Amino acid sequence: MKRFGKKTIAVTTAAILALGVFSGCGSNDKQSDTASGDEVEIVNVSYDPTRELYAAYNDLFANYWKEKTGQDVVVTQSHGGSGKQALEVANGLEADVVTLALEGDVDTVADAGLIDAGYTDEFELDSSPYTSTIVFLVRKGNPKDIQDWDDLLKDGVGVITPNPKTSGGARWNYLAAWYYFEKQGQSEAEITESIKKLYQNVLVLDSGARGSTTTFTENGQGDVLIAWENEAFLSVEENPDDYEIVVPSVSILCQPTVAVVDEVVDSRGTRDVATEYLQYLYSDEAQKLEAKNYYRPSNQEILAEYTADGDSNTITEIPSDGKWIITNVELTDISHFGGWKEASEKHFTDGALFDSIYEEK
Repeated sequence: MKRFGKKTIAVTTAAILALGVFSGCGSNDKQSDTASGDEVEIVNVSYDPTRELYAAYNDLFANYWKEKTGQDVVVTQSHGGSGKQALEVANGLEADVVTLALEGDVDTVADAGLIDAGYTDEFELDSSPYTSTIVFLVRKGNPKDIQDWDDLLKDGVGVITPNPKTSGGARWNYLAAWYYFEKQGQSEAEITESIKKLYQNVLVLDSGARGSTTTFTENGQGDVLIAWENEAFLSVEENPDDYEIVVPSVSILCQPTVAVVDEVVDSRGTRDVATEYLQYLYSDEAQKLEAKNYYRPSNQEILAEYTADGDSNTITEIPSDGKWIITNVELTDISHFGGWKEASEKHFTDGALFDSIYEEK
């Protein structure tokens, strides 16, 4: 698929470190040089499927910042599995801001002492400027007749989803499936067996969501991709003759979380621009850009502009009127699982449920 090489300004961790933009970042001279002058540089460490969004947003923000301050801003991007990205920042990859797939991954950075307590209160809506959900991407005509989560357990159905140990999106996928089986009245032991069966059908466990999309679309593996909503829509937009989207009966409200990395911005003198970079994600211009990239805007009026009527759970093409958001799906949220700390300890930390499920695959 062509889009993965188009407009992306993603930079690998090694490349960012090689840029040298952080050399001497703890010194007073570097702080002064970075915070003032004709140009300022910041780094946004994000997760896999936001490449297209931030390629466009960085241009939008640069124009806004130039008009407001007269200063040019250069934003360097890093993308990968959200959990892996969080660990990279916690272990020394210096980011001015993080825009990760879930609050639990930002907590990893905060627990390393790099983000001050209370970061979810710094911006509106728990510092989640846009949301998403989890859907299925299937091949055109849906040859395996996949309609809901229980269809992923059938013999002969090849599933593609990333690894919840490294991917935030994969954790949303897992929890959405768990909620579905819970809604079917299954006991926890029965849910565990259903999730185990689902992962027995997983053909490839990539480290991040974009890698899984590539496995499904470019490499042709699997019958169904459990996907971020925006990934699924981008795939249909680029190859309408190859794929369609199935919206399951229940899913989960995915809340990507943003935060200023306090330790870094205070060292580099970039707090003002970094804070404004995240705050501007809530502006009308940015909210519309997010919707055009198939993220759900937090602004309810703008959200309504992109919300479709009707009750179909299958999307075979991008709607010509731009109304792509399907609402006939029951969404739980992370509070149902006790928040990210409790959910991670039960399901995703070393030795937790996912390890026992996948080790026995």
